[in-house]
Amino acid sequence: MRIGFFVWEYPPALVGGLGTYAEYITREFIALGHDVTVFTLNPGNLKTREVIKGVEIHRPLIANASNIFPMFVIDDLKRWGTNIRMFNDIFIYNILSATKFINGILRKERCYFDIVCVHDWLSSIAGIITKNETEIPVIFHVHSTEWGRSGGSGSEIVSHLEWAMGQAADWIITVSHAMRDDLIRHGWTKTKISVVWNGVDPEKYNPERCNPEEVQKIREKYGVRSDEQMVLFLGRLTWVKGVRNLVQAMPLILKEYPKTKLVILGKGEEQHDIVETASRLGVENNVRCCFEFVPEKERILHYAASDLCVFPSTYEPFGIVSLEAMSMAKPIVVGASGVVGFKEQVISSGHEQTGVHVNGNNPEDIAWGIKLVLSDRERAKKWGENGRRRVLQYFTWRKAAEQTLQIYQNLQKDKNIDTCLKGNLTESFVRI
Repeated sequence: MRIGFFVWEYPPALVGGLGTYAEYITREFIALGHDVTVFTLNPGNLKTREVIKGVEIHRPLIANASNIFPMFVIDDLKRWGTNIRMFNDIFIYNILSATKFINGILRKERCYFDIVCVHDWLSSIAGIITKNETEIPVIFHVHSTEWGRSGGSGSEIVSHLEWAMGQAADWIITVSHAMRDDLIRHGWTKTKISVVWNGVDPEKYNPERCNPEEVQKIREKYGVRSDEQMVLFLGRLTWVKGVRNLVQAMPLILKEYPKTKLVILGKGEEQHDIVETASRLGVENNVRCCFEFVPEKERILHYAASDLCVFPSTYEPFGIVSLEAMSMAKPIVVGASGVVGFKEQVISSGHEQTGVHVNGNNPEDIAWGIKLVLSDRERAKKWGENGRRRVLQYFTWRKAAEQTLQIYQNLQKDKNIDTCLKGNLTESFVRI
């Protein structure tokens, strides 16, 4: 198949989990013998067209029109303030990418595409334009929603774009059953939503490949002694990740396990609140923060250096960090209340248990989960081993790619496309 792939972030311009997903899934598509053309944002210093590891990538150069939007857009967008530049970049990336795809690659270069996929609202404008101008089946990948990220409020225009793309799409793929149920609750068409779990690279996230000396240096960096337990949180520091609730759980943990240090690795708007909360609770000596984006190799070493990993999210449609921790054979404590995909990854009871489910809104429950892991090191080690086995069985990128491609192929067959563009075109398309 030839796949058009619209995604806001793609290496080397990574922001979060969506970019990681896009990087790995497209490379798996290539490895399985398919062609992929990616359209993504250009921060201004990257090539507008290149091929990386078999993936063709287009990054149209954008321009700043952020002072124009408030002249004619609705009040919701005017309230974005300085963030209007972000909307500007997203809007222009979508328009330029869609027109390049339709007018340049389809009409001018006469290329044929079997499927177009668009990822989240960030590429929904391009997806809607493609539906307007072509007969190519369009699949909308929903990784999260505005109502979930914002706690029920958020931007009206972003929510409208999500809804419009969901209605226009020929099919929808989302990342967990929890997320599918949430879409259905909000009125999305039940009969055209499939679930495909994300994955992880278990060869890269492999504890046996980590240098013990480098792992020890990570522990020393945060002052974690050999007789202490290192609890790791890794992720974006925003309210839905539950990190402030995790810090609030520390006094309860330290009463029973005083030789515990919490390491927080990530960036986000809650950095100041985290430091302030730790200080107010008197646990600043046991909460060590690294507010920066670190390379993947160093993140893997952080996993290896930890004794357990904690991700108490209150909204997490999937959550790749838990797979990374499980692949590194670490026991984990995860939020499982609300729209949270962690509960589909982490087994919380029985002989295949991999970790503990908690209510990420409740510091006492988070503390209970962490103390349960700390109470029995041998049992915790077994849970970590179970986690890696579960990753190898269900959560590799190859499995995610195969399941996604099966949905693409079924849809493409059902649509029985004879032509790519609407209109009276006499020239045939070229498959490349």
